[in-house]
Amino acid sequence: MAGHIVVGVDGSTPATAALEWAAADAQRRGLSLRVVHVCEQSSCGGEAAEYCARTLAAAAERARELTRDVVASTDRLAGNVIETLIEEAAVADSVVLGGRGLGGFAGLVVGSVGLGVAGHAAGPVVIVRGPSVVQHDQVVVGYDGSAHSEAAMQYAVDQARAREVRLRVVYAWQAPIYSPYAVAHQHLVQAVYEEEIRAADEHVTRWREKNPDIRITGEQVAGHPVNALTKAGGTADLVVVGSRGLGGFASAVFGSVSHGVLHHLACPVAVVRPHEPPPGTRPRCSSAACRPPAC
Repeated sequence: MAGHIVVGVDGSTPATAALEWAAADAQRRGLSLRVVHVCEQSSCGGEAAEYCARTLAAAAERARELTRDVVASTDRLAGNVIETLIEEAAVADSVVLGGRGLGGFAGLVVGSVGLGVAGHAAGPVVIVRGPSVVQHDQVVVGYDGSAHSEAAMQYAVDQARAREVRLRVVYAWQAPIYSPYAVAHQHLVQAVYEEEIRAADEHVTRWREKNPDIRITGEQVAGHPVNALTKAGGTADLVVVGSRGLGGFASAVFGSVSHGVLHHLACPVAVVRPHEPPPGTRPRCSSAACRPPAC
């Protein structure tokens, strides 16, 4: 995995919060910082170009104020915002974006940009909605044993280790729907629940044994994962979810879970997709929002 964090800035207050979060993360984890501003192809000249330059200069100055020995670079990029940030993510440790912004970053959480980047970028995409500094001394991760939640778990472990805080693993289990005429309904539900709990405990134990330097606790909740993560995230410095999963965390980006988590939590949220594409490749997304603007 590459040793730099990419943060998108546009001069807005949320983007500044994202910059502050990314700078602190780079300092903690010994990574460099790449500050980018993306201009749509039709708005990269004249006053817009001057605005881009001022925005990047101010961001670079702010990054220097916040860090001691982090190597920070800036770059003005032209093109479709989603595709450009997806391309940046392919060779980065992570991408950090503000919850809302100006220009190409407007409506980041509920609009096409945030969902497009988080849904298709390789690696973690961190959305910073509220203050960049939240101090509860714990990281929360939603985990179900799927490939994407494994990647989310690894990122959460790295974050907890760098912060020297507790890692709280949340597994939300929803009871299957049976016919009301099923005589053995309650017994089946209990048996399935016990099996799910056993499997979740095994997963947490495996991660705990691999990382004895971190305090890792497991929590199994019978209920909707959005509710479980929202409750746990109320006292978290960061909540981490996989972009897709099994069971309660299935379709974590495009379904109700990620939307609920992103909309209900004020703390930073990391949506993690495994770094599947090799470095130098350009991931593609099929969303209409990823198509370049007309000339």
